[in-house]
Amino acid sequence: MEFKNAIFVVTEERTCPMYNVGEEFKVEDMGLTVPEAKPACLKMVQVVIKATTEQQSFERFTQQGIRKSKFDCGGCTGLIRFEFKKEKGFATLQMKLLAAAEQREKMKHMDQFFDLIRCLDVFESLDDDSLRDLSALLHLKEYGDNKIVLKKGDPGTSLYIILEGKVAVMADDGLTLSEMGIGEIFGEMSLLSGEPVTTSIHTRAKTRLATLSSKDFKHILNKYPVLQVFFYRMLVDRAQANTMHSGTISSGMSGELAEINTVDLFQLINSSQKTGQVELDLEDGQAHVLFNEGELIQARYNTLAGKDAVFALLAKRTGRFTYTSGISAEAEKLDVLGGFMGLIMEGMRRLDEQDEQ
Repeated sequence: MEFKNAIFVVTEERTCPMYNVGEEFKVEDMGLTVPEAKPACLKMVQVVIKATTEQQSFERFTQQGIRKSKFDCGGCTGLIRFEFKKEKGFATLQMKLLAAAEQREKMKHMDQFFDLIRCLDVFESLDDDSLRDLSALLHLKEYGDNKIVLKKGDPGTSLYIILEGKVAVMADDGLTLSEMGIGEIFGEMSLLSGEPVTTSIHTRAKTRLATLSSKDFKHILNKYPVLQVFFYRMLVDRAQANTMHSGTISSGMSGELAEINTVDLFQLINSSQKTGQVELDLEDGQAHVLFNEGELIQARYNTLAGKDAVFALLAKRTGRFTYTSGISAEAEKLDVLGGFMGLIMEGMRRLDEQDEQ
């Protein structure tokens, strides 16, 4: 079997769990190189092997000019399309030296990312090798003074780490709510919750940011579960801060899930160590959840019960809830369903997996 040396580039992606548009696959001397810090998808490997062993040209002449061959990989939950980019291999010493210089420059940027993110609390639990793999996924963006980085209402697409400069969190009326500097991160909340960006972010000076795409963010959460604990704790802390800002929950309180979702609602009851019950009127049925001193002890939702009911309810964004304090003496004897933080983390992980399907 003879392999052709070639480089392929991803031109289209639909919910592929691994690869992004613009990333490249390289075939040389019967070896396949995938994007740095990414695993090799066996389905994709099979397509590339077939493409590089078939006795046909990667380019063809048409009336519109030279057309490059395109290939599809849709063997799992997602789909990518990639096309031939160029022949692999450098014919001259000068070309090899140029490639080596480009690689050194890339490593220089990686080292720059590494030195800063090594000091961040969020990545403290990762060893140096894992952190270098993560830094290889980062991309550099530069902004001038008073430029918009994120706009309220936009979908969350990236995690941002400030390498140089300063950004401001802006209110709707243009007032500055807070400022962030070197080493601080933002954008993670919309990635975790799946909700649009809640506040606009503007630069306050010339600013350099390291960015991590939403897909690569999910990739590192799956690869390094310890990071899930950190980021989901941030999500819950944010929920607690937002809900506590408007006051503690009291008996008879009701509202719409469009205004306070189930994660925020459950966290409010947990952080207040309340004993009571939540009735939920949803478009596809009713749900009943019991808390004892802030801990979940019972949940029922249509045919689901226990943890499965809790996980299903975390995905609900529409419906109405009512909270009533107090539970029966029999209910007070029930065991907790599990640690509250653990239930939230597991529920969010399942939601991520459903989104990728």
